[in-house]
Amino acid sequence: MQYVKGLYNYADTGKSAVTFGKFDGLHKGHQKLVENVKRQSEKENISSVVCAFDMQAKELLMMKEERKECLAQEVDYLVDCAFTKEFREIEAEDFIRDIVAGVFHAAYVVVGTDFRFGYGKRGDIHMLKAYEAQYGYELIVIEKERYDGQIISSTYIKEVLKEGKIDLAGRLLGYPYRVSGIVEHGKQLGRTLGFPTLNVVWPEQKIVPPKGVYLCRVFMEDRAYNGIANIGIKPTVSDEKKVRIESFLFGYSGDAYGKEIRIELLEYVRQEQRFPDKEVLKNCVQNDIVRGKRYFGIE
Repeated sequence: MQYVKGLYNYADTGKSAVTFGKFDGLHKGHQKLVENVKRQSEKENISSVVCAFDMQAKELLMMKEERKECLAQEVDYLVDCAFTKEFREIEAEDFIRDIVAGVFHAAYVVVGTDFRFGYGKRGDIHMLKAYEAQYGYELIVIEKERYDGQIISSTYIKEVLKEGKIDLAGRLLGYPYRVSGIVEHGKQLGRTLGFPTLNVVWPEQKIVPPKGVYLCRVFMEDRAYNGIANIGIKPTVSDEKKVRIESFLFGYSGDAYGKEIRIELLEYVRQEQRFPDKEVLKNCVQNDIVRGKRYFGIE
């Protein structure tokens, strides 16, 4: 896959199958759009394109690097389109002429039923349908994906995450909610308690589920490890306000400092709390580890 930063830096002059949207989280609904783009591109031997609008939101389900990683083997191009004032003020008809046809030379346009575009969100699927013949593309409208009768959307998944329903969030996303980062040196507290942890700073823009302990799976250097993770600020031993995720891996004893890891959250265990002393903290962590090993079937 080629990553293109900036709408007008897309330079492929061939025909394409293209989809548009924010694609925050690349949840099951987004995956339907991507799958259809792939299918049309393979059938016609044309380029497959995801054009993602960068809204500069503060609470994201997915960072840009994560989105690139998820789409790397799925499409030919990921185009990162900054949602600037200039872009917002493009008239809907101009969006079709200059972007759908002009930039992407679209043979197929794949969007959801509620897709809106152009100044004042005047453009919709009916307008796209009306201009099909003039600009030579075929519009494919994909119905919303649902779970238990509820439409799957990034907004709904964020609500679910804030409630601590991490397993439900995973079902809506189609994969476990995850975070990636570089392992940093911490205060070595876990090591002194007998539970050495991998310490990663939580990205500022990424939505934080309830602080506390989770069962997790950690990927490092093409290997997967089961374990438990704590998201929080360590109130028992620190006044620091920066959110971190610290993972204790079952069966791992190496040096991970400076390595990039991906942590997938599987189940919420308990909320973060302040303990009266380190000994009480240690006993609680031991109980968390016992629960984790039982969950993963580890003796």
